[in-house]
Amino acid sequence: VEVILHAPKVPYRETILKSAEGHGRHKKQTGGRGQFADCKIKIEPLSRGGEFEFVDDIFGGAIPQNFRPAVEKGIQEARQKGFLAGNPMVDFRVRLIDGQFHDVDSSELAFKIAGSLAYKDAMAKASPTLLEPVMKVEIHTSDEFMGDVMSDLSHRRGRPQGMDSKGGVQIVNALVPMAEMLNYAPALRAMTQGRSSFHMEFSHYEEVPRMVQEKIIAEARKNMKEEQEA
Repeated sequence: VEVILHAPKVPYRETILKSAEGHGRHKKQTGGRGQFADCKIKIEPLSRGGEFEFVDDIFGGAIPQNFRPAVEKGIQEARQKGFLAGNPMVDFRVRLIDGQFHDVDSSELAFKIAGSLAYKDAMAKASPTLLEPVMKVEIHTSDEFMGDVMSDLSHRRGRPQGMDSKGGVQIVNALVPMAEMLNYAPALRAMTQGRSSFHMEFSHYEEVPRMVQEKIIAEARKNMKEEQEA
């Protein structure tokens, strides 16, 4: 049996750092009935874990009530593909603030497309950034390997959170980005002659440092381009 192994994929997320307004207009005129929808939105950052909110802030009939959910649907679908590197966009609120419609040419589909266009327009102005999962890591080792273990953690962008000692075993607690822990088991075995252990669990998401972020985005865009061309 042939087994193909892939490196685990890090579940990155994307978010925004500031508020911005966006405008989306979908207009198509063919032989018969045309398509028309226009919407204006404002996007605002939410705290971590806020996921996504949609608020209908339209007064009056700028967009008929029955078309407004289509704007949200267009944004919901667009946010799953992110903006920077194809990761879901999270922790932001969308306010639908204005729009226009046509008695004949407007439809749910047209407003869904306009919603996704407004999302892209707003995102470009809202300082989008990349978030990465950070793991809570506990390492059990001995005195002789402490220097190597701590030095290695530092190279993995790890942040020590405290140390303890129990029955001659040194216990190190640290927060480390998940991306830096993918090959940790064999590395720890090698540097401690197989005499250390660790376990980790998810802690939270936080912004990726700018230099690291640029590499991740470039790699993701390269992969997406290759997939499209395949």
